[in-house]
Parts: sequence; structure tokens; C-alpha cells
Amino acid sequence: MASVHSHRSSWAGTWYPDDAAELKDLISEACRASVERTGPFVRPGAVAFLVPHAAPAYSGVVAASAYRHAQATGATRAIILGFSHRRLVHGIAVSDASSITTPLGDARVDRDFADALAASPPFHSAPAEVVCDHSAEIQIPFLQTFLPEAAIVPVYVGHLSEQQRRDAARVLRGPTDSRTVLIASSDLTHYGRDFLYQPFDTDGETPARLRELDMGALAAAGSLDPALFESQISRTGATVCGTEPIKLLLETLNAVEPEIFQETLDYQTSGDIVGDYRHSVSYGAAAYFPASAWHLDTPWQTELLAAARVALDHFRRTRGRCFRSACGLSLQQRGRAFVTLLERDAVRGCVGCFHIPQPLAQSVQQLAVDAAGDTRFGRIDDWESLEIEVHVLTPPKRIARPDQFQPGVHGAFLKAGACQGLLLPVVAARFGMERDEFLRALARKAGLRDTVYSGSDWELSIFRDQVFKENNEMLT
Repeated sequence: MASVHSHRSSWAGTWYPDDAAELKDLISEACRASVERTGPFVRPGAVAFLVPHAAPAYSGVVAASAYRHAQATGATRAIILGFSHRRLVHGIAVSDASSITTPLGDARVDRDFADALAASPPFHSAPAEVVCDHSAEIQIPFLQTFLPEAAIVPVYVGHLSEQQRRDAARVLRGPTDSRTVLIASSDLTHYGRDFLYQPFDTDGETPARLRELDMGALAAAGSLDPALFESQISRTGATVCGTEPIKLLLETLNAVEPEIFQETLDYQTSGDIVGDYRHSVSYGAAAYFPASAWHLDTPWQTELLAAARVALDHFRRTRGRCFRSACGLSLQQRGRAFVTLLERDAVRGCVGCFHIPQPLAQSVQQLAVDAAGDTRFGRIDDWESLEIEVHVLTPPKRIARPDQFQPGVHGAFLKAGACQGLLLPVVAARFGMERDEFLRALARKAGLRDTVYSGSDWELSIFRDQVFKENNEMLT
């Protein structure tokens, strides 16, 4: 049993204001700026988050994008996976405090759960004053603001063996439910001489190169595969500080059912903020959801299909483009979608938006018109019988092995050098394909040999989709 005492966070007055009103204003402004940057839509159902931990004046806006989604969970417990910047931690240290005090008041620690963790190796109890670190404690004012009723459990993850990580994930997996959220605390690339990391010159290309590094790290974190994530970091050398909390989060979520997908919520660098990339830290926020979090309810399906139909009919009559505005946040969300046009069950066009999520209503209307001009499947003979089928996709999830692809469940995206190709999940069903046949077809679509998977210079990602078509026929 850990001692029962309150721990006062030492970051007030240095990393953020020690005045409660000023701190509230700072977080409120970060939330306002987050809505302005990423839109008001909040996806429900998140089970975990990746959140930066710099001073709120720097990473607070990006962090707010995660905490706006955390607020929607209504969670009553938040497990913070931090780490120590200053001292070596063996295994996973569990703070022994009963509460942690910030200018916003006392944040209650779920002592029963923390004690249960500490009794399960590689977790162990440690004095809060010894292990405390801003990686965990910078998250607390945000939790006090967005989830004021939630108890917290701060832990500090040291270097773990694979077996220790599996054991720890098994313990954490128990409370992964709608009332508990996991928060892995990490900044992304630390660039510049002060960080002893300057793999490229500081010039006009620096922002794009940093973004490429960071998006690669985030995509690897989206795999939910600690080994794949570690390989990505090792290959690129990206100076991501919270690799151990991230790997533990991925191990914990990897075996959770239903299948979990990662969505990047926001991204920024300190170089963007101050206009100087000679010393820059990258901040990314990501959330982890079941595939059902991207599903649209029937009224939104109906409205989306109706908007696509109006756009398609206008194009047929005038060859012009006229798109109507969407009502409701669900159709204003940024997402990935494909539109298929069917003429008596024969495909007459299939066009999608995959790489850069776009506002859903506008995107689907645009895609419906573009699909009408898709010449790969022959021309449209009978416009009156044309049926619109919409696919709303999850974000892609990188996989390490082709056998992780499930035909009929997953679609897949293959990239090798400049070559790339995508096939929707429905392709396997329509053509009766098993895994190997589907993957060979995917390689051919990408302009690659069937043997590409036996090499090493390829990336394969999977995704799920929700499919619906006119007359509210739900396909998946």
C-alpha cells in the first residue's frame, strides 16, 4: 500500500502560470484555437490518446485537440503513461501520491487502482517527489479542465523488455473501457544542435522534412505494433522522446477488440509558432478509436446520399458542378471516402479521397461527379438506373506482414517507392478473392510485380469501411 499524501506539482510558475485564472485562460484559448484549426467536430468513442507535453504556450493547442475528444468520452479514470526526462526508471514506476495539486486544485489519484498496478510487475510504487516529471504532470491541468470528475493514475515508463511490455499491457488492458482512457505522453522530433540532431540543413525545406519525419512516426504508431514503431524510429533516427510510453500504449491496444484505428488530430512545431527552425520540437496529437467511430447514423447517410444525388443530377443536365452545404457536424467532419456508381450492379465509376481527409459532405458530392467521368469502367448508358454507393473509411493502419490483412474485412493500400495502389474491402466479395489473390491484384494495380511482398521496400496499410447506398441499404 502506497503512502497517502498530496504532491504539489512543481511546474506552476515555470511551465505554466501559477495563477488559476491565468491558467484557465491559457487552456481556454488553446481550446478556442484548436477548434479554429481543426474544426468543431469531435469524434466519440476514443479509448486512448497520444498527447504532447511541452509548456501549454507551445503545445497546448495541439494537446487541446486530444482533450476535446477526451471530454466526449466522459471517462472517470485517466491513466497517464509518462516517463522521466531526468533519471533512470526501472520497469514502470507508479506515483505514491493520493492527489496532485496544481493551481486548478487537487487532482485525485485513483489510489485503489494505482496500488493494484504497483503490485503487478513490472509496475512498482515510487515516491512522487522522486519520479515526478512534466511528461505526466503537464497533462493534469488539461484533465482538470476537460475531465474534472476523472481520477488520475500517473505512471512513469522506463525501458521495458518485450516480455515486460506484454505483462504490463495485459494489466492495463483490463480497464480499457468507455470509463477509462489511456494517455501516452510524448513530443515528436526534437531538431537542432541543442538536441544533437540535425540530419538536414536548416533552410526553407526544414518544415516539410520535419513533417515527413513526424508523419512517419505517427503512421508507425498507428500500426499498434511496438516492433514496427521501434523500427521506424531506429531507421529514421527521429528524436521522439516518449518512445517507451508509446510502445506500451500500442501493445495495450493491439489485442483490444473491436479493432482499433488511430486518427491524427493535429500537428504543429515550435518552429511554426516562433518562426525559427534552428531549434524546433514537433507536437502531434492522435486518438485511438474502434472502426465504428467512423460510422454514420441512418439520417446522415440519407442526407449524404441525397446531396450526392443532387450534385450528380446537376452534372448530368449541365455538365457543371454545384454542391450544397452540409447540415450538422457529422457531415462537416474531415474524412476519407469513396463513391461508386453502379448501373444495374455493374460498376461505372469509383473515385476516392484517401490521402488527405476532406470535409465529408463536400468530398462525397465532388467524388460522385468525378466518378461519373471515370472512364475505366465504360460509359454510363442508363443514367436513370444509376445508383450511388458511398464508402466511409477509417484511417489506414500500417501492418508488418501481409497475413495480417483479412479479405472481406479490410481494404488495403500498398506503397513501394513512387508506386501505389488501393483496393476497397468490397473488391474481395465482388470477385470472390482470397487473401493472396487480393494482394496480387493490389500489387498489379500499383504497377508492381506480384513478388513485391517478398522484398523489404514496401509499406502495406489496411482500413475498414462503412458502405451504404441509396434506399438506405446498409452493406457493412
